[in-house]
Amino acid sequence: MDKVFASSATLGAVFSLGAFWLGCAIQKRFRLAILNPLLIAMAIVIATLVIFDIKQESYYQSAKFITWFLNPATVALAIPLYQKLDELKKNPAAIAFGLCVGVLSSLTGILVMAVLFGISHAEYVTLLPKSITTAIGMALSGEMGGNPAMTMAAIFITGLFGNIFAEPLCKLFRVKHAISRGLAIGAASHAMGTAKAMQMGETEGAMSSLAIVICGLITVVGANVFAYLY
Repeated sequence: MDKVFASSATLGAVFSLGAFWLGCAIQKRFRLAILNPLLIAMAIVIATLVIFDIKQESYYQSAKFITWFLNPATVALAIPLYQKLDELKKNPAAIAFGLCVGVLSSLTGILVMAVLFGISHAEYVTLLPKSITTAIGMALSGEMGGNPAMTMAAIFITGLFGNIFAEPLCKLFRVKHAISRGLAIGAASHAMGTAKAMQMGETEGAMSSLAIVICGLITVVGANVFAYLY
């Protein structure tokens, strides 16, 4: 099987999309938050690679063109934001304050964890960009002396948790305002959370898209400040 994946330019991509489609079908059937399509697809792909002894490099070579859509998909998040521009203009101060608090909460949480568990400075700065988009987070981590690969893993896990638990947490804490829900999700769990926000509503998706951009910029400044605190 390893040779089959290594020799194919599309098998990995087709298999990945098929796994995600199966995940969507399972979630639609059972309607449980924990049965997240992305989580199910990951489990299927990982299990297949392990069972059939397929090397990660072989799988990646036949699936890598999927990542080409990441940047256009991120840019496309500007469309729902433009459509909700009027709501943005009505609440600039509240939105700015909410995003700043979101970034501060994320950075402070990592600082508290570092103190409690006694992790190294390198590990600390590696985790600081966990709630922003991968491209910015990995570059920022490397500049501060962290491990970009581990930062990517932290960003992915953060986004996955946001995608799974965003809606249940909003219901648990009775957060009903669409703008508040969108900003919170985008500030905490970047693009993967935004995908869930868009399912929750147009306003949630637009505000979450805005949070990705603004929180990324604020984190670049804030993380460099927090890097000196531990």
